[in-house]
Amino acid sequence: MTRCPNCKELQRQVTALQKVNEQLEQRVANLRRRNQALIGRARSFQALLHRQQALHLAAEDRVKQLEERVGTNASNSHIPPSANPPGSPRPTVKKPTGRKRGAQSGHRGHCRKLIPSDQADQRIEHRPQVCQHCQSNLQGQPGTLIGRHQVAELPVRAVRIIEHQSWACRCEKCGTINRGQIPDAVRVSVTGERLGAAIGLLSARVHGSRRAVAEAVAELLGSPIALGSVSAREHELTRALAGPYNQLVGEVADSDVKNTDETTWLLKGQQMWLFTAATDKAVIFRVEKARTRPSLKALLGGKLDGVFCTDRAGIYDVLPAARRGLCWAHLKRDFVRCAERGGASAPIGNAALEISRSVFALWHDLREGRITRQQLPEQVAPLQARMHEVLQAGIATGVKKTKGLCQHLLKREQSMWLFASVPGLEPTNNLAERMLRPAVIWRKKSFGSDSKRGCRFASRMLSVVQTLKMRGHNALDYLAAALKAHRQGAEPVALPSVILRE
Repeated sequence: MTRCPNCKELQRQVTALQKVNEQLEQRVANLRRRNQALIGRARSFQALLHRQQALHLAAEDRVKQLEERVGTNASNSHIPPSANPPGSPRPTVKKPTGRKRGAQSGHRGHCRKLIPSDQADQRIEHRPQVCQHCQSNLQGQPGTLIGRHQVAELPVRAVRIIEHQSWACRCEKCGTINRGQIPDAVRVSVTGERLGAAIGLLSARVHGSRRAVAEAVAELLGSPIALGSVSAREHELTRALAGPYNQLVGEVADSDVKNTDETTWLLKGQQMWLFTAATDKAVIFRVEKARTRPSLKALLGGKLDGVFCTDRAGIYDVLPAARRGLCWAHLKRDFVRCAERGGASAPIGNAALEISRSVFALWHDLREGRITRQQLPEQVAPLQARMHEVLQAGIATGVKKTKGLCQHLLKREQSMWLFASVPGLEPTNNLAERMLRPAVIWRKKSFGSDSKRGCRFASRMLSVVQTLKMRGHNALDYLAAALKAHRQGAEPVALPSVILRE
């Protein structure tokens, strides 16, 4: 049976079309693979573009951070004026008054106080001998004291050196050699209590080296002393002040309001932290290894009672907002930096600065008696409402650092305004910073301490001496009394109370 010619032709056409279809399918598959490759390359290019954009934004942000860091100074950050880079503006630029430098006409003079006449070592009377008018003899006639002038002079040797000698005698009857003994109470030290106190005071207040203290004692007071004796007197004073120091810790910890701050200290070149807490009647210091909350508790004997004035450091977040007032001097510097950041941050910083100036103006009015403590909360309320609006606007700017500052302050909003409702709490932490200033000078001049014993000496001497200064007492007299009680094994001498001034 023969096949139809038309069927053969159709079969041939189908076969040809199948080949064409296979070629087209192969071409489509190739095009799909190429399309997928192009999509992959496009995605890679897109990812690379995104990465470059991210790097560009990061570089811009880094440049802004570096520019901001270059512009950091004491007026817009928490660094001290002594650490200002060259060319920085002065922290406080006072407007010239137009008056000449020095004492002004009508200004009350500041002269040294004369000691009572009966305490002078020598009195020389200058009496007229003859009358200026008639030349009559005036000797023996009564007179009236009309003027006093005291001249202080340093004697050739300002210390009194007592030599204790031990002798030996042979008994003529039995030949026994008998030796005298210098009492142990005398041999305990090569200095008396008052000179020992003076050596410790020189070390703590003059902030010189031990060699400088030894030279001062030898050349000014006329008493040669070894370097080891200077260190020994420091250690002796440290032990003598243990009781008074603990007394101060209890007083400050129990006070209703206290100012706290910290600065760096050095122990054999390693960074430590010197904490302080101050009231209007006492101040304490303590050197700690780290700037942590346990260190803060250790400063106050483990007690965190009362109301605190602090900066924005994180260690103080352990305090509830109702017992922690923020320092407006620190806040002002934060607002200055925010304003100098420019862009969307500038209006926020400027508005906050205007509010801070109003806060300080109100506080000056309170101190000068133009408003009362009862009126202060009413005057502060509008400023508080305005600051709340400014901080919320700062968050809306989207600027990372400005947003972070505003969020931080909104969480601690109650602490910002606590000074208006708590008697005795000031809007700045100036008291604690003033107490730290002598310690900072000490650290800069002597590079801190070389031992833990030296850290204890610095902590206790700073605490006791500055408290005595606040209370109006002579530090040398008290240190001598404390050293005497320690050598005799008696109870520690209690710190005197505040002298009431007229």
